[in-house]
Amino acid sequence: MSFPTREERSVCWGARDKYWECLDKNGEKEAVTGGPCAEFRKIYEKSCSAQWVKHFDRKRSYLQFKHKIETEGYEINKNSLR
Repeated sequence: MSFPTREERSVCWGARDKYWECLDKNGEKEAVTGGPCAEFRKIYEKSCSAQWVKHFDRKRSYLQFKHKIETEGYEINKNSLR
């Protein structure tokens, strides 16, 4: 696999940003088939390598988890510790 050019990386990141923006705007965690962000997802997958898509999807999930912990806090379920 060859490393993408600056232009290819820029296209990928732009497609990722537009996809994430659509998800945020529509309150979705991920694109739903036929949903408002499905077309953005197709462009994102076409513009980025599969490895990058996987990485960015994990990153988004982590960032959402981190935001939730920072805003809502974390409560330990005492029953799960037994």
